[in-house]
Amino acid sequence: MEPLNHLIQISQFYGRDSRYVIAGGGNTSYKNSEMLWVKASGYSLASITEDGFAVLDRRKLSVISEKTYPADAALREEEVKNDLAAACITKDRRPSVETSMHNAINASCVVHLHPTLVNALMCSQNAEKATAEIFGSRALYIPYIDPGYVLFKEVETRIKSYKAEHGVEPEVILLQNHGIFVGADSVEKVKSVYDEVLGKIEAATVAPLPTMEAEVEASHSACPVGVSVQRVIPAIRMMLSRQGMKTLKVVSNALVSYFCSSEENFEKASRPFSPDIIVYCKSSYIYISGGSEEEILLAAEKKIGDYEKRYGYTPKVILIKGAGLVAVGDTAAGCDVILDVFQDMMKIAFLAQSFGGGHPMTQEQVDFIDTWEVESYRRKISAGANAGRAENKIIVVTGAAQGFGEGIARCLVKEGANIVVADLNEAAGAQAVQQLNALAKSNRAVFVKANVADVESVDSLITATVKNFGGLDIFISNAGILRAGGLEDMTPESFELVTKINYSAYFYCTRAAARVMKLQNRYSEASYGDIIQINSKSGLRGSKANFAYAGGKFGGVGLTQSFALELAPFRIKVNAICPGNFYEGPLWSDPANGLFVQYLKAGKVPGAKTVEDVREFYMSQVPMKKGTSPEDVAKAVLYAVEQTCETGQAIPVTGGQVMLS
Repeated sequence: MEPLNHLIQISQFYGRDSRYVIAGGGNTSYKNSEMLWVKASGYSLASITEDGFAVLDRRKLSVISEKTYPADAALREEEVKNDLAAACITKDRRPSVETSMHNAINASCVVHLHPTLVNALMCSQNAEKATAEIFGSRALYIPYIDPGYVLFKEVETRIKSYKAEHGVEPEVILLQNHGIFVGADSVEKVKSVYDEVLGKIEAATVAPLPTMEAEVEASHSACPVGVSVQRVIPAIRMMLSRQGMKTLKVVSNALVSYFCSSEENFEKASRPFSPDIIVYCKSSYIYISGGSEEEILLAAEKKIGDYEKRYGYTPKVILIKGAGLVAVGDTAAGCDVILDVFQDMMKIAFLAQSFGGGHPMTQEQVDFIDTWEVESYRRKISAGANAGRAENKIIVVTGAAQGFGEGIARCLVKEGANIVVADLNEAAGAQAVQQLNALAKSNRAVFVKANVADVESVDSLITATVKNFGGLDIFISNAGILRAGGLEDMTPESFELVTKINYSAYFYCTRAAARVMKLQNRYSEASYGDIIQINSKSGLRGSKANFAYAGGKFGGVGLTQSFALELAPFRIKVNAICPGNFYEGPLWSDPANGLFVQYLKAGKVPGAKTVEDVREFYMSQVPMKKGTSPEDVAKAVLYAVEQTCETGQAIPVTGGQVMLS
C-alpha cells in the first residue's frame, strides 16, 4: 500500500536523524476512514518496516474518546490500556500509548517527535510566551499534563476549540516538556512543516551549542583524562556493581565539560525535562566536583551509597569534574542509550537559556512517569539482555582483527562479553568489529588501534577500554608473529622482532592490565581478574627451525608462572593457553607466507616436496586428527576464567599432540 510505504519512509527518515529522535523515541501513524497504522512499542523508527506498526480498528478506537472512565488514575489507565488492546487488530504488537492522540488528529499522516530544538523551547520557563511570539496562532500549545488518557482528552478538546476558532485543525501541536505533533495529508507537507518549525526556533536561540564532535582533555589539572579514567572509573564500576555487574561508559566533550565545570552549571541539567529522560536515566543524578583520584573515589563511595539508600537502585548518570559524563548501564547497549538521552538533555538545558532557562518536571510529575506501567514496559523493552558464560565481562583481545584472535573474540561475544579488538590493522579491525556487533545482543565490540610492543600504545589501549566499558575483567594477550628459520637463516633483526612481540609485549600488556584489575578488586571482595596469554604447543616443547618463536613462547610460560605468583594476592589469575596448530587459519594456510609455505622453504619437513606434503606431516602427529580451532581455545579460556583455584598454568589444547606429565 503506497501510503504505508510513505509512512515507513518518513519514519526512517526522522528515526535515523539524532536531531529529531533519541533512543528510538517518537511515533508515526497513517489512517484512513476505517483503520489506523501506528508505530508499535519496542520498534525503532530508524529501522521500522510494515511489521513494526500496530493496526487498529478506528471504530473500536473511538470508544476511548466516548467512554467515561473511573476517576482513580490506576484503574482508569488499566481500562484504557484494555480498550486500546481491544481495538488492535495486530494482537502481537502493542500500539503506542499516544495512539488516541494520533486518532484525534484528522490529518492522514501524523509524525510525533521530540526534536532537541523543539524541546529546548518546550522545556523552558517561557515556553508558552515564546511559542506565541515565534509561531503566532499557527501552533497549538498544550501545557504539561501527565501522559495517558487525561492528556489525550485535553488535546482532543483543544483541537476542537482551535478548529472552531480558526476553521481548520492546527498543523502543529506543541506539548510542554514533551515534544511536537505534526499532521498533514502528505509526507512532503509534514517534512516542510518540520523544517519550518525547526528553522524558526533555531533563529530564536541566542548561543550555539558547545561542540560534541571530539573528546576534549579534562579541565581539572589534578585529573588528566588518561589518568583519571584508569585510576577512578574501574573503582566506581565496582562500587556500582554490588547488586549485579554494571557496564560504564565515559564521554568528555565541550558540552559535557560545560555541565561538569561547576555545581552551578550542573544544576541546569540536574532534573529531568521530559518523560524519556526518566525512563532511561531516572530522575536524579550524581555530581562530583573533582579533586585528586583518592578524593574523587571517597566522594563517589559516599554519594553512591547515599543514593542507593535513598532510591533503592543505582544511579544511571554520574558527572565528574575532570573526567566527564559517566553512563551506568546494565549492558553496553544500555550505556549507549543513557549517553544519547542525557547528552540530548544537556543540549536542551543549554539551548533553553535562550527562552528564560530550563523548566524541569515537578517531583509529582516525575513520580507518575517513574511508576507508570506504560513507561515501565518501555524501559523493560529497551533494556535488552545477554545470556552467556561471559555476560557483561569486559575483554581485550590483542591481535583480534583476523585469524585466531578474531575467532576467539567471535566465540566470546556470543557468550555476552564486551570485546575490545586491539590490533594495528585498522581496516581488518573495523570489519571484525562490524561482524562481532552483528552477533552481539546487548553487548558490544569496539576497535582500538594498538601496538602491543609499544608501552604508550598499550596504556592508551587500556584507557580506551575503560572509557568504552568502565573497566577490564579479562586481558587476552593473543597478538603474535612467527618467523621460521634455522640458525644460519634467522637474522638478529627477525629474532628481536619475534621476541619483542611474543615475549616483551606480554609483559607490557600484563603490567598495564593488572593496574586496572587491582583497582577493581580493591573495591570488590568477590571479583577476580584474568590475564591469559595465547601461547602455543611450541611453548611446551622445542620446535625445529623455529627457535625464535618457541623461545618466546617458552619464555611466556615462565612469565605466566611468575606473574601468577605476584598477582595472586590481588585475586588476579594468570594462565596460558597452549593451542595446537590452527591449520585453517591464515597463519598456516596463507598461500603467500603461511607456515606451510615457510616450513616447505625452510626444509623443516624432511622429504616434503609440496605444501600438501607439509600439511599431511603435521596432521599425522595429532591423535585427534584435527586442527585446533578458535572455538576449542575459547572453551579453554572460559574454563580458566570460571574457576577460581587455577593460576600459573599452561593449558594445552592440542588434540593430544602434546601431553603434560
